[in-house]
Amino acid sequence: MKLISWNVNGIRACYKNGLRDFLVKEKPDIFCVQETKAHPEQLSAEKFDDLFAHRFWSSSEVKKGYSGTCTFLKEDEPLEVSHGIDEKKFDQEGRFVVTRHDDFILYNVYFPNGAMNDVRHAFKQDFLEKFTKHLQEQIDLGEEIVLVGDYNVARLPFDVHDPKKLAKTSGFLPEEREWFNDSFLPSGFVDVFRHFFPEKEKAYTWWSYRTNARLYNRGWRIDYVCVTKGLVDHIKSITHLDEQRGSDHCPIKIEFDL
Repeated sequence: MKLISWNVNGIRACYKNGLRDFLVKEKPDIFCVQETKAHPEQLSAEKFDDLFAHRFWSSSEVKKGYSGTCTFLKEDEPLEVSHGIDEKKFDQEGRFVVTRHDDFILYNVYFPNGAMNDVRHAFKQDFLEKFTKHLQEQIDLGEEIVLVGDYNVARLPFDVHDPKKLAKTSGFLPEEREWFNDSFLPSGFVDVFRHFFPEKEKAYTWWSYRTNARLYNRGWRIDYVCVTKGLVDHIKSITHLDEQRGSDHCPIKIEFDL
């Protein structure tokens, strides 16, 4: 099974910049999109009809052109679909598509960005705390989880191009890295990329559009696939498709043996 996750930074713009060609080439069984910036009626269904049998959208109720997630499935319909964690202030921003499959629950999530102001920073910290609690409850019930998406947090010093300069920047703040390393992962998750490549440097997934950051590889690793420990042995590979254009993020491809 091949799964690809990608923050497309606007699915309509990404489509115009080669998204369909990319999907035809890669043929993922599951395609998880973050930051769609769209409602389903804004992107005609026939664009994907021959590629995926099922599409599950979660769009922002707060304002159009903001946030949004979508999970595309090539064949099997999920056993269950939901669009949040029963926390209205998070769910209404279109940040979750949750699909239950035979072997795992798939969370396709666009985590908040706290850079705008102190209010959004506090919103993000509350999100991290409540979402981790929700996930822990699922793990305690014996669920296996695949959590993909744009986490908007770089967890290790070599996950950003300049850790000293960025130490006071949202997405790399001490409290955010503490959440990732001391709360989220110990709750029962494995960072799949670091499981395969524990010391690989300059392996980024996002580059600012400013100052030719991608050209010089001045990036951040903020897009992840994390899984519960029972799934680790079923993972064959994970790849950052960092040559793919169409967004300021790159896609992540993971292959399972399930």
